[in-house]
Amino acid sequence: MFIATMPHHSLKPELLAPAGTITNFETAVRAGADAVYLGAPGLNARALAKHFSPAELAAMIDYGHRAGVKVYLAMNSLMKEDEIPQAVELLALLEKIRPDALIIQDLGLYSLIKKYFPSLNIHASTLMAAHNSLAVRQFAEMGFSRVVLAREMTLAEINRIHQAHPVELEVFVHGALCFSYSGLCLFSSYCGGKSGLRGRCVQPCRRRYIWTSPGKGHRAGYLFSMNDLNSIELIPQLVKAGVASLKIEGRLRSAHYVDSVVRAYRLVIDSGSDKKALEEARALLKGAMGRKSTTGYFLSPQPVDGISPQHSGNIGLFLGKILYTRGSWATIKVKEKIQVKDRLRLHSEKSGERDSFTLKNMRLGKKSLSRVEAGSNISLELPFPHMRPGDSLYKVDIRERGRFLEKSRVNPARFQKKIGQMVQRGRVDKILKEFSRPPVRKFHSKGKRPGWAKGKRPGRPGKKNLPLWLKTDDPSQVSQFLSLKPEKIILMLDRISSDRFRRMKKIRFRRNSLIWALPPIILEDDVEFYRQAMAALIDQGYRDWQIGHISQLQLFKSLESKKSRLGLRVYGDYTLNILNSPALAVLKKSGISRVQAAIETDRENVMAMCRNKHGIGVGLTVYGRPSLFTARLISDHFHYDRVFVSPKGERFVLKKKWGQTLALPEQPFSLLAGLDELAPMGLDYTVIDLSYRRLKKREFDFLFHRQNKGGKKAKTSSFNFYGRLQ
Repeated sequence: MFIATMPHHSLKPELLAPAGTITNFETAVRAGADAVYLGAPGLNARALAKHFSPAELAAMIDYGHRAGVKVYLAMNSLMKEDEIPQAVELLALLEKIRPDALIIQDLGLYSLIKKYFPSLNIHASTLMAAHNSLAVRQFAEMGFSRVVLAREMTLAEINRIHQAHPVELEVFVHGALCFSYSGLCLFSSYCGGKSGLRGRCVQPCRRRYIWTSPGKGHRAGYLFSMNDLNSIELIPQLVKAGVASLKIEGRLRSAHYVDSVVRAYRLVIDSGSDKKALEEARALLKGAMGRKSTTGYFLSPQPVDGISPQHSGNIGLFLGKILYTRGSWATIKVKEKIQVKDRLRLHSEKSGERDSFTLKNMRLGKKSLSRVEAGSNISLELPFPHMRPGDSLYKVDIRERGRFLEKSRVNPARFQKKIGQMVQRGRVDKILKEFSRPPVRKFHSKGKRPGWAKGKRPGRPGKKNLPLWLKTDDPSQVSQFLSLKPEKIILMLDRISSDRFRRMKKIRFRRNSLIWALPPIILEDDVEFYRQAMAALIDQGYRDWQIGHISQLQLFKSLESKKSRLGLRVYGDYTLNILNSPALAVLKKSGISRVQAAIETDRENVMAMCRNKHGIGVGLTVYGRPSLFTARLISDHFHYDRVFVSPKGERFVLKKKWGQTLALPEQPFSLLAGLDELAPMGLDYTVIDLSYRRLKKREFDFLFHRQNKGGKKAKTSSFNFYGRLQ
């Protein structure tokens, strides 16, 4: 690979390191990070990590500032309605301890900060999926001082954005890559209620899947497990493209990882990419125990080295496969040196489970060993009865931790007493009073059939079901829908549907009953197509539009002066990820009149959110096959329109749509059996999404009559609605 030299006139980019513990924080500072990002308690996208206490946060911010290092706090989890008090309390505290910025994704959190805590600096998280110039412009206008770009962007696209918008740009340059666009992944949530958008992802992308149609090229594998990003050789190009901050992923990684990676990037940034520094940096990164590496999307929108489906996607150094077992002992031929007290991970090839442990004993024959070199056949003691021959072992951390465990200079005790005095209690109570509402009526938790507390349904007797909207990606189905007399028909706009619609004979229906919907991802090269397609349809009299990403409001900017005269109406799709009432206020102020709640929500949250809708109509998708992954990668090992199966027997289908790879559940989820219960919750309309399906007449009959009127029920998921979104 050609290595460019760092331009002498360029300012050095910020090196931004992760820290999930105080030890890792101090390690990052000592290794040369310019800034460190930490998770805010309970409201960050690594909620599975140990939370920092307020005193610890205050101490780390103080320590960082005295060392000339900036400290950013990630508050980038979606916020449910009942978490608003927690968020307000935390923001009031952070206003006093003054981190250099908050990294956020939730529009409700954005609303709270702008209204009540405007002195706090905010960065747009990568979970806001800033994937084009529209997004960067939108977030800059909203007051974000920095935008963390989606990981799927190329250097050329980043450069185009930088030339058009001077706002600071931050990109991930090293560490784990998600298969899906961040902010659009529902897989973990759909398969167990643990939302990746709320920091509880169980990483279904790292599992082994099997294609149901065997044949040439249809092998099982780790189909969606991305290799780790490594951009050490692209630093000059990234700087030239306009990147202000180089971000290392890894708040859940070890101190050894943080130290090695930060030192490697510090070397290259400071040296201007000379060959000796690069060689030393490569050696440091090799010892950091990550996955197989890739340069990601920087050099190509379709990286050929993005996924290695034959590899499990575990972090760490591959030690080998278990040859045979005896009791609690497993014999392997080790491919790397190991020693007692190293951290290892067992990967069960059959189930996909991964279990980490500290190595306590190993032996050669009957002789106990403390250290062995690569190439040795040895037996290791494992604390897992489910291990089997063929399972894999990885080394994920090393024994020598002494230099990371020296006496800490971060002193939370100094701030322990001050913390309680920092927050103005009266001010917080005044803010929270604005959100106080009568308590939400609780549901019975027992039984499969939805029920209401005290055995009664609220609302007027005989109240009809909510207005029905139908959604499709196929213009030919619009005529078929008309017989059902929905209030609205939503038609997805893309190059294919636009062309088909233009070729069809004139459909006889009122234009104001059709909503044209924009997909959540519009690549930079496609922005102009959507501008022109929208202008042509508006000229034809279509006034109703649904946006899939908040930045698509920018497409209406040129029509701003004509908007009231034209009578354009803008709605929001569930991909806006709305889980709370402050987010509704932001949308209302932005000119959006109706929006669907986040599709992963539960019913308790719907009721709580709808107590204060700020004059905006709230809808809910009650049937459909939502995209669980939305990915830019289109790989040779993907087999579209084929079913793939998880280790737990869950079945999904891969689709290619609007230039993206989508993973859908094979069977739709459905709330149709409980439609009569939705209106009393405060909802205003329901959406049946028939995208990616072609229903026959008998299927329509089943869906709209028997399912809704007490007939035989299909075995379908209800997503998280009758459970609890975590």
